[in-house]
Amino acid sequence: MRPQAMLVNTSRAQLIEPGALVAALRAGRPGYAAVDVFEDEPMRDPNFPLLQFDQVVATPHIGYVTREEYETQFADIFDQIIAFAAGQPINVVNPDVLAGTTRQRAGK
Repeated sequence: MRPQAMLVNTSRAQLIEPGALVAALRAGRPGYAAVDVFEDEPMRDPNFPLLQFDQVVATPHIGYVTREEYETQFADIFDQIIAFAAGQPINVVNPDVLAGTTRQRAGK
């Protein structure tokens, strides 16, 4: 793939060999990726190699959701919103980015 190309996978993580996308991104081909599928879901590992790239957009894959799972997820989401609003965010996958944006808004 060209360096300016973006690989998008919103279907199945197994379409790409484990580690292959990380290796390709490190090599600069493709230059970008967008995924919402992971080898292990839900993705909870903040150190997952794919999440370490600035040029990767990673979102949760919710195609597997049941009513019960929605209720669990939304309860968790509301807890996270309330904690964030209180200035004490929880379950932050990339705390360094959050800290940087908080410093920028504070003018530091």
